[in-house]
Parts: sequence; C-alpha cells; structure tokens
Amino acid sequence: MSPDALITHFVGASALVLVAAHAAGWLARRLKQPYIVGQLTAGIALGPSLLGALAPDAHASLFPPEIGPALTGFAQFALVVFLFAVGYELDLKILGARARTSLTVALASFVVPMAAGCGGALLFRDQLHELGMPRDPSPAMVVFAGVALSITAVPVLTAIVRENGLSRSVPGVVAVSAAGVLDAVCWTVLAAALMEGGGGAALDWPWRAALAVGFVTVMALAARPVLRRLLWGTRMEPSLRLALLIGFALGSAWVTHSLGLHVIFGALLAGVVVPREEDGTLDPDLLRPLHDVSSLLLPFFFVISGQSVALNTMDGTGWTVLLVVTALAVVTKIGSGTLAARLGGLDRHDARTIGVLLSARGLTELIALNAGLQAGLLSPPLYTVLVFMALATTLFTQPLLLLVRRLAERDRPAPPAFGAAAAPSASSAPTAPTAQDGAAATAPAADVG
Repeated sequence: MSPDALITHFVGASALVLVAAHAAGWLARRLKQPYIVGQLTAGIALGPSLLGALAPDAHASLFPPEIGPALTGFAQFALVVFLFAVGYELDLKILGARARTSLTVALASFVVPMAAGCGGALLFRDQLHELGMPRDPSPAMVVFAGVALSITAVPVLTAIVRENGLSRSVPGVVAVSAAGVLDAVCWTVLAAALMEGGGGAALDWPWRAALAVGFVTVMALAARPVLRRLLWGTRMEPSLRLALLIGFALGSAWVTHSLGLHVIFGALLAGVVVPREEDGTLDPDLLRPLHDVSSLLLPFFFVISGQSVALNTMDGTGWTVLLVVTALAVVTKIGSGTLAARLGGLDRHDARTIGVLLSARGLTELIALNAGLQAGLLSPPLYTVLVFMALATTLFTQPLLLLVRRLAERDRPAPPAFGAAAAPSASSAPTAPTAQDGAAATAPAADVG
C-alpha cells in the first residue's frame, strides 16, 4: 500500500472512529448510562465481531493491518494523557472524617473479589483451558484473575455519583474515597503480576523489580521538587506547561514500558508526582485540556479494545464462564462493600448504595485487561469474556442504584397523620455538608464516565 493510500485509510478510519464513538456515548447518556458504555459498544461494533462479520470488505478497507500501528499509537497516547490526569487528581485526603470506614470498605472490596478471582482461576482451570488458557496457570495469571474481579473504575464511579446527586452524601464520599484507595492497591498488585509475567522484557523480574523501585524512588524524591520549581516557580505559559508535562508523562510511560510493565504505570506515577497549587488545589489550566485531549482521543483505545473482542470464540463454555464471572464480580463487590460499610456504622441503605457503586468497572477494567492481553496473561477468548463482564457490571450499576433507592423509599416511615406533631429525629434532621462530604463534588467533570 502506498503512503498516500495509507494516509487516506487512516484519515477515513479516524473520522469513523471519532464520530461513531462520541455519537454512541451521547446515546448512552440519553439512556441514563455512562458515556463509556456507548463508546465501548461502538468500539466492539467497529471490530471483527460485528462490522467484520456483516461487511468484511468494508472492515478490511477501513481498518487494514497497515494502519494498526498508527491506531495503537493514538490509543496509547490517549491512555497516557488520561491516566496522567487520573494520577494528578488522586488525593487520599478526601478520606477525612470517614477514613476508617473508607479504608475498611476498600480493604474488603479488594480482598473478597481477589480471593474469588484467584480461587476461580484454580477451581475452573479445565473450563478456562477450553478458552485458550494453560491447564496449569502461572502465579501471575492467577493473580491477574483476582485483580480483574477487584477493580473499580474511579472515573465511571465519580460520574455516576455526580449524575445521581450523591456527591455531597455520605455514601458518595465513602464510595469515591474507598475507590481511590482500592485503585492504588489494584494498580500495585497488577504491576507485580505484569512484572512476574514478563511482558516480553529482556531482563529477569528481580532486576526489573529493582529498577522499578529505583525509578519510583527517583520520581517521588527528585521529580516533584524539580517540577515545583520549574513549573510553579517561573511564569511559564499554560500551553508550554501542558506540553512539558505531557512530555514528562510520555517519558515516564516509556521507562515503565521498557521495564516490562506497561505505559499505564508510568503515566499514573507521573501524575501522582506532579505538585498541585500552593493551596493544594488542582490547576484548572492543566486539568481542563488534559480532560479535553483524553476525551477526544480515547475512542481510539476503545476501537483497539474492540478489535481484540471475538464473538465467534464464544461457544457454550464461553457464555457459561461469562455468566459465572459476572455473577462473582457483582456479588463479591456488592456483598463485601455493603458488609464493610455496615460494620463501619452506616445504615443498610447507605451501605447498599456503596456496594453497588463499587461494582462499576468500566474504563479502568478495560485498561487492565488490555495490559494483561499484551503481557500474555489472558487468552483472546478469555479477554472477550472479561470485556463483556466489564460492560455488564457497568450497565448494571444504574438499575441497581434505582432499586436500592426504591427500597429505601419503601422502608421510609410514613408521614404523620394530619394534625399530628412529630419531633424531628437525629437521623432524619438535615445536616450541613462537611468539607469532606463536598470533596467528591469538586472533581472536574470528564467525559469518559
């Protein structure tokens, strides 16, 4: 294929990707679903499972193998920018007065699904072998199975909390803060699994682990003060500051990828070490364009994810595994989150709300699944199963929230009869929102949830 023809195909494919993904995201919002549900659905529809099956010639013309590296490059760039913003926004100070409850919820909603995922990978190894996995999975594969069930998508959860008016409520604050802690734990365990798995790196894992620890130490101790002096100690234009920071994130992503991890870890680490404003707030001149760029280009990531989804590999075993995995993912997340919230002193309705919110996976799950597929920890058929699990658990979140709300309204005491006086109780009296209750509401709105 000539260079001109290659450029023509890439431009045409890019136009279709952007229009289809954002139109599908808009439609999902109209249907009261997260934006990501529409974008992921569009990505799967443009892949071999739908467009490739219904119109193979059109699919081959729009997405020839020659433009695959360019699409993947756009997808990785969007991923780095998005996760750089996620790391920059990560602030565990949101725990506030609910720190103990949030930490308890985060620990429970990690340990229980992790145990279920690891146990399932060992108990159902014969069924997973039919999906292309080794009959004797490696420790990295077993750990990855646990991580796949443990993840909660913080961007999706934050969007759902905001859209349901829960930002200033106790369940909303506890769920968002617990998800932030859970996110940090899951990324750390995922990094260990990918490092043990190899990911095609030349060095053995002890050397890569030592180099990774050294890199994290340098970033934490040296990068932050240098960035503070360079970016906030000088009168640098916002556009130049943004360009330098994105370059910093790309460089950090390159280092972690070279160590056999993934670009996601370098991008997250770069965002975490970037200093905030002097008063501890986020820089809107930095965060707004980061969200705009990632929101515009993330459809390329969804299309790349969809290209690896193969519905023709879903036989009876695949659909059975999907049902079992989805049931485990929903039950373990909602059950562990609800029980931990109850132990933290919340009433049953608030506890159920927290459990349901933590069951949303969405974009974060897709990022982890793509990393696992590239590292050889997932077979393509099992990857397809887990992508549909992520889509299903995200779709279930909003209906389950409505169900919990209706149960709460049903159990609410009836209003007193006409003329009867009722003294307000402590539990029903409105309270002024505290600083930590409003913290979730201050997060900028990103169009990826």
